[in-house]
Amino acid sequence: MELLTTPPGMACLRPRKAATKLKRSSQKGNLYRFLKGKVEGSSSSDKSSGRKGKVGGASSGGKQGMADALAEMTKRSAYFQQIEEDVKNHAGTIKEVKAAIISFETSDMNELLKFHKYVESHLEKLTDETQVLSRFEDFPGKKLEALRMASALYAKLDTIANTLQNWPVGLPLGQVLDKAESYFNKIKVEMDALERTKDEELKRFKAQKINFDFGILIRIKELMVDVSSNCMELALKERREAKAEENEELKADAKKKGSIKMLWSAFQFAFRVYTFAGGQDERADNLTRELAKEIETGN
Repeated sequence: MELLTTPPGMACLRPRKAATKLKRSSQKGNLYRFLKGKVEGSSSSDKSSGRKGKVGGASSGGKQGMADALAEMTKRSAYFQQIEEDVKNHAGTIKEVKAAIISFETSDMNELLKFHKYVESHLEKLTDETQVLSRFEDFPGKKLEALRMASALYAKLDTIANTLQNWPVGLPLGQVLDKAESYFNKIKVEMDALERTKDEELKRFKAQKINFDFGILIRIKELMVDVSSNCMELALKERREAKAEENEELKADAKKKGSIKMLWSAFQFAFRVYTFAGGQDERADNLTRELAKEIETGN
């Protein structure tokens, strides 16, 4: 619930509510419970990094222990020599990257991903990033960490959005529903967790001049509604095909009962998505009404 007063300097941190075509309905829950009782019966219950060991270990021989220690010293000496060489050879590039990170500021997520790629293309050349960068005074380590976190988060969310946008619908309804529900169950856990922490993440990124665009969460919800709508359309199509075969009475009766179950499965999935997304668009709302009518008159 929004506070009546806003502490100074905090107004800019509060994310603006993203515009969405999804709307809630006060009747959706009642319709779900009514159809659940009709299909399943009123007595149906709701389902509703490790520390390295000491050098040389517990060697029993003093000579072997000394040899191991000398070998380790030689190895470390070569290792730190390489670090010093990296500091010398990459100093110019690291200073450029340092200045670029310090001045970097964006609210464009594509620009964020592009800049992150630029930074990593240089830092990945270092033998030991932490050791090398520590030789450069005031290197913006916290901003580098925020840059990496923001890039990884947006890339992950963008992958989810693209997966939903290109969701296949040519399979039989049963397969489509199984795959859609499985993917929905997976991303719902991640999205719910992110909804709880996004204000904190927003502040963390904002402190490093990264204005993260959480509007992609709305896009994911809208795309998930589209997937559920495609499932409902496929269910209604199979229902019409079953009705067209009613001339074979026994066979048709079995097929009708099967199609009613699939209609109900599609409706249940759509209702779960509706609850997750916080609403439905006009297309989804019309399809759920048509599904409900078929379920109600088909039993």
